[in-house]
Amino acid sequence: MIPCPACGGDAIAFAVPADLRAYAPDSGAYAPDSGAYAALCSTCLRTHAAGDAPADPTFAAVHESFPDGEAGAALALALGLLDSLALRRDAIDDCCSYAERAGADVLLTLDRLATADGLDPHFDIERRRHQLAELLR
Repeated sequence: MIPCPACGGDAIAFAVPADLRAYAPDSGAYAPDSGAYAALCSTCLRTHAAGDAPADPTFAAVHESFPDGEAGAALALALGLLDSLALRRDAIDDCCSYAERAGADVLLTLDRLATADGLDPHFDIERRRHQLAELLR
């Protein structure tokens, strides 16, 4: 795990699926693998750029119901974007749709995260969950 630059919490690094790299946090510097790796904070649910990631990240460090694999990576990217639903609507929709195709139940996971202890999200989960439900119809 690596420290979150925003809150200091533990962040889980993961590989970003190729189809979603346009939505990955930017490191701010040119790199051939720009967008290939990101990290999700297990406290504030922000995402930030990462230099590399383990082959099989442990998203359960965020919550036991958090999906694994590409579904988890797609959901992690969506969580990082949820602070600005109005500006990032298409990106969030693409990430959530990808997560659902990969087997995740996005809305159920948000329900569980909303009641999880130890989280201090950078967005209002319950409010965004309702808005996301409308968006994903």
